[in-house]
Formats: sequence, structure tokens, C-alpha cells
Amino acid sequence: MDMITRMFVKVREYQRGQTMAEYALILAAVAVVVFAGYELLGTNIKSALNSVDSQL
Repeated sequence: MDMITRMFVKVREYQRGQTMAEYALILAAVAVVVFAGYELLGTNIKSALNSVDSQL
């Protein structure tokens, strides 16, 4: 019985680590998308803000 309990605890801890790794991968993917969006739209956003600033 003790061996079954230890195996259950190991499986449960493995799943926690797996979930943490999945969250890290999702966070990395979001960071890549945000960076790519910034690179593509950065100059357009800057020019739009400069236009608004000059009108004020």
C-alpha cells in the first residue's frame, strides 16, 4: 500500500511540473507574438502618436 501511495504522489508532482512547463511555453509564445507585433507596427504607432501630438 505504501508503494502505491508513493507512486501516486510522484505522478501528481509530475503533472504539476508539466503544467508549469506548459504555462512557460504559452508565455514564451505570447512574448514572441507581442515582439513581432511591435516590430511590425512600431513605426506606424509612433507616427500616429506624433500626428496626434502635433494636432494638440
